[in-house]
Amino acid sequence: MSGLLVRDGEVGERRVDVRVAGGWVAEIGTLRPRPGETVLDAAGGAVLPGLHDHHLHLLSLAAARESVRCGPPEVTNLEQLVAALRAAPGGWVRGVGYHESVAGILDRAVLDRLEPARPVRVQHRGGALWMLNSRAVAALRLRDEPGVELGPDGQPTGRVWRADALLRERLGTPPPPDLAAVGRRLAELGVTGVTDATPHLDDDTVALLASGTLPQRVHLLGAPAGAALPERVTVGPHKILPPDHVPPDWDALHAEVTAAHAVGRAVAIHAVTRESLVVALAVLAEAGPLPGDRIEHAAIVGDDLLPLLAETGPVVVTQPGFVAERGEEYRRDLPEAEHAELYRYASLRRAGIRVAPSSDAPFASEDPWRTIAAAVHRRTAGGAVVGAGERVAAGDVLAGLLAPLEDPGGAPRRVAVGAPGDLCVLRVPLEVALREPGAGVVRATVCGGVLGYDAG
Repeated sequence: MSGLLVRDGEVGERRVDVRVAGGWVAEIGTLRPRPGETVLDAAGGAVLPGLHDHHLHLLSLAAARESVRCGPPEVTNLEQLVAALRAAPGGWVRGVGYHESVAGILDRAVLDRLEPARPVRVQHRGGALWMLNSRAVAALRLRDEPGVELGPDGQPTGRVWRADALLRERLGTPPPPDLAAVGRRLAELGVTGVTDATPHLDDDTVALLASGTLPQRVHLLGAPAGAALPERVTVGPHKILPPDHVPPDWDALHAEVTAAHAVGRAVAIHAVTRESLVVALAVLAEAGPLPGDRIEHAAIVGDDLLPLLAETGPVVVTQPGFVAERGEEYRRDLPEAEHAELYRYASLRRAGIRVAPSSDAPFASEDPWRTIAAAVHRRTAGGAVVGAGERVAAGDVLAGLLAPLEDPGGAPRRVAVGAPGDLCVLRVPLEVALREPGAGVVRATVCGGVLGYDAG
């Protein structure tokens, strides 16, 4: 492509033309098309920097697109789960998104009754737990090893925790996931940059994510520092993923944080329980925080932790979409007093804590416009409001989605000469788009100066 001219777009309070050349914003003003230049008529729609998702999982998102949905909202009861598993094509059945509200606790005995003919593995919607039937347990040769839950008889129950590496090793080398489809989907949503929060990425996975299949910029938390990567792929803080199903280990977390900080690398600590957040903040306070430290999720934050969060200074990378998608389960399963502590946003900002919105896709929707709407309304699928005091204005959430990948919670990027040619062009002015946020407002997306999506 010799260049791109976006005509008559809203940039700030002006209606101007924006030229992108060589991967950068080259000119802004009243401009004439050049020979061979692609022209996109914005017709007064807003021209924004491309949106950034500050926490998702690219390979899991690609795999989820090819898997059987086993949880809400698509599957809500036992009969629907059986139908979904038995209708899956092929040999192995890979299910995702399961929650106990569908059919209770799953183990090999239950799954044997639901689908006895083929090996089945179903991922809990939290991402940490896989549940396998007997055929899958046998095929993977599971025994007494880390992550494999054993029953009273000493045999695997079919429940496997935080053992993705083990499963990949036993499953053999699968076909590469369709990252191109993920890239197209994200471009449809106006997303030009993502932070992959998957820990401990091996060299082959880093190479795959950096291969250029994705048009988006990619920021990796699980890659080793110093990895040789192309310009649009960067390495971020060191991701630390303590197990959720056992009590937090202060010593182990302290050792990992101090080791990363010793070489000048910030950390991104996964914390979804009250206890894990307490331990994470205590470790950061003891070890000494480093600029760029992050807390991933901070799913439950009590008022008593706000001062320590503000003092230690990590950015909280939150997912308001969970309130919309899982709010009914939260209302049923958690004490009412904790509802206002879920995925806090407004109160964190008031306390001076930097916050960055994200999706955690595929464990919630990858649609950033749903993220905005969820933060604005805090409304569940059943219509209830969870944590009304945590509501945030749509423009503030958008500003978080415009923050640099390397500085979540920082100042939003602007469309300016010399800025990267990553743009999200809307069908309507920004004020209109933020009244009722939805992906339908995206007219086109430009990634690195290349038109990655054009709705026409």
